[in-house]
Amino acid sequence: MPAGHRGRPGTATRTQFNLGRALPFLVLVLTFLADVATPDRERFDRLLVAAPALAAVTWSVRGTIGIGLLAMGARLLLGVIRGEGLVPELVASEVVLAAVTVAAAWVSRVRTRYEQDLRELTAVAEVVQRVVLRPLPAHLARYDLYLLYVAAAAKARIGGDFYEAVRVPGAVRIMLGDVQGKGLGAVETASVLLGSFRAAVNDAPDLAVLADRLDEGLARYGAWDPDSDAAERFATVVLVELPDGEDIARLLSCGHPAPLVQRGSQVDAVEFADPSLPVNLAGLADSRHRVEEVPFGPGDRLLLYTDGVSETRDRAGTFYPLEPRLRGWAREPARNLPDILHKDLARYGTGGLDDDIAALIVVYPPERTTVGSVSSRTG
Repeated sequence: MPAGHRGRPGTATRTQFNLGRALPFLVLVLTFLADVATPDRERFDRLLVAAPALAAVTWSVRGTIGIGLLAMGARLLLGVIRGEGLVPELVASEVVLAAVTVAAAWVSRVRTRYEQDLRELTAVAEVVQRVVLRPLPAHLARYDLYLLYVAAAAKARIGGDFYEAVRVPGAVRIMLGDVQGKGLGAVETASVLLGSFRAAVNDAPDLAVLADRLDEGLARYGAWDPDSDAAERFATVVLVELPDGEDIARLLSCGHPAPLVQRGSQVDAVEFADPSLPVNLAGLADSRHRVEEVPFGPGDRLLLYTDGVSETRDRAGTFYPLEPRLRGWAREPARNLPDILHKDLARYGTGGLDDDIAALIVVYPPERTTVGSVSSRTG
C-alpha cells in the first residue's frame, strides 16, 4: 500500500476511543468507592455528574442516557447507605443529574449527526480521490512503483500535487506535478491536467507533444470557464518516458524540481539544460520543449518529487537535504522508502508538514527484465 494515503484509524486512535468510552464508568466506580470509603462530611457524590457529561463525547444518545441513569442510581444508593431517605438534598442531586443527562444526550445527538455527515463526506472524498488520483499500479512493464502522497489540508485526501503512470505502446509514461497554491482551486487545476494527460498520453508521439497537450488542455478549460480559479493557476510538471528494450529514461521538466537517479549509493540530479516554463505560463516566452535522456538500468531508482519535499525547512530555515538522505537509504528496500521519507520529513519540518507532498519512486529491479504489467496496488 502506498505510504502517505490515509486509511483506517491507527491503533493509537482506537485505543484513545476505547479509553474515552470506558472513562464514564471509571468515574462512576471511583466516585462511588471514594464516597463510601470516606467520612460522610467528605462528599464525592457531586462528581457523578461528570459521567453523563463524559459519555456524550463517545457514546450514542441511548448510551449517554443509560450512563446518566446509572449515575442517578448510584446517587440514590449512596443516599440509602447513609440512611438519608428522600431528603431535599438527595432530590436536588437527582434533579441535577437528570438535567445534566438530558443536556448530555442532546450533545451526543448533535455529535453523532456531525459524525454521520463527516463519514458521508469522507466517503465522497475517497471516491473523488479514486477518480482524480487513481491508485498507481504496483508494477508497470518491468518497473516497480512506490508512492508517498500527503495532502497539506488536515483530513484531506487530495491536494494540489498530482501524479499518473500508464503503460502505452512501447513505453511507460509518468507524470508528477504541483499546482501553484492550495485549496479547491489547486485540486480543480490538478484534475484538469490529469484529464489532459490521460486523453493524450497514448497518442502523443513524444514528451514534447504531451507537454503541449497539457498547456492546451488547461487553456481550453480556462476559455470554457473563464471565472474558474484554475484558469489563473500554473503548475510545474515533470514527464518521464521509459521505453521498452532500452535502459534509458527520457525526461522533460516544466519548471519542476529535478528528479534524482540513484545507482547504488550514488545519487545524481537530472540536469535539464533548457527546462520549459510551467504549464499555463508557456505563452510568456518562445521556447521549445527539450527532452533529456539519462541511463536507467537494472538496479537503478528514479525519484520524482514535489517542492513539498525539497522545501521542507528545519528550525534554522535549512531546506531538507534530500540527496544525502537518499544516499543514506541506499540499502533500504525500495518498498520502505515512502514511509521512511514521510517520517523523516515530519521530524525535520518545523511545526509539521504544511505543504502537499508527493514523491514517486520508480525502481528498475535487477531481476526483472521482461515487459508486461503484472498487478495493481490499492491506495
